[in-house]
Amino acid sequence: MYAVLAGGVGAARFLRGLTAIVAPEQVTAIVNVGDDLDRFGLRICPDLDSITYWLAEVVHPEQQWGRADERFTVAEELIRLGHEPWFTLGDRDLALHLHRTEQLRRGLPLSQVTAEVAQAFGVAVRLLPATDDRVETRITTVDGRDLHFQEYWVRERAAPEVAGVHLAGAPLARPAPGVVDALLSADAVLIAPSNPVVSIGTILAVPGIAEALRQTVAPVVGVSPIVGGRVVRGMADRLLPAVGAEVSAAGVAAHYGPGLLDGWVVDHRDADAVGQVAAAGIRCVATDTMMDDVEVAAALARTCLDLAAEVAGEAAGEQAGDAAGEAADEAAGEAADEGAVRAS
Repeated sequence: MYAVLAGGVGAARFLRGLTAIVAPEQVTAIVNVGDDLDRFGLRICPDLDSITYWLAEVVHPEQQWGRADERFTVAEELIRLGHEPWFTLGDRDLALHLHRTEQLRRGLPLSQVTAEVAQAFGVAVRLLPATDDRVETRITTVDGRDLHFQEYWVRERAAPEVAGVHLAGAPLARPAPGVVDALLSADAVLIAPSNPVVSIGTILAVPGIAEALRQTVAPVVGVSPIVGGRVVRGMADRLLPAVGAEVSAAGVAAHYGPGLLDGWVVDHRDADAVGQVAAAGIRCVATDTMMDDVEVAAALARTCLDLAAEVAGEAAGEQAGDAAGEAADEAAGEAADEGAVRAS
């Protein structure tokens, strides 16, 4: 069984590759909900929806988010009525948001609604929101504003300089049912190449999740979202400095730290980071991480699983060596005791 910390398009593409080499039923994706927002009274979960659309093969091929074959009749009418079109929803997308909002209104938790949606779309991967509780990523700008992440990213186009990032509601949140168990019982935990601050960082901010990652006996292997010193997608380069992290493959590994990571996969263009990451106590390899097609994504996933197996094998060898040493010490102690008895 494999657990994947996931957020957005990078995670969706990685999951597509992982499910090409292992059965989807063996995969649990723990998904960021810090991007979630209410719009026109509807609960919208961008990362859960993007991953669902990708795995169901109904994602818009050019945008890489939203639905393929989408129409915007409702959005056009809202514009006619004077609403600002900064967060546009397609008609098919709206149907999902209407369903989710109605189910939540009836008292169902987000994790249960997510399972219903995944089943309706034929997605066999187990999708779990990081938490059923309401949390949201907030961006504090240098000019003194406190913005919801979507306001910063979509409406403001990530233009304002960032002073800080925090997850409102996180201290009181609890992991969704199944999240901690998935991490503790996994054969390997993989961290997708998602934004380390507002995707993976917001998952880790939910109390109990980071602790479970540190407690699990499963190897934890992550994929760098930085390629050739640049962000592949999104605005991590604007946010990493705000949390004191360097915008580099090695910098993101250091941000997570050896207390969390056992292995780290970087793009071959960042191969010079391998030694630096390894020196920090994290096993590191370089490969092609640009998942432009499913074959590359599958090869990347295989590299992650191979690295996880190496880490697990090394840990097992160390445990066997420790056990052998303890047995030898015990035998030596018993022999010494026996000799003392004979001498007496």
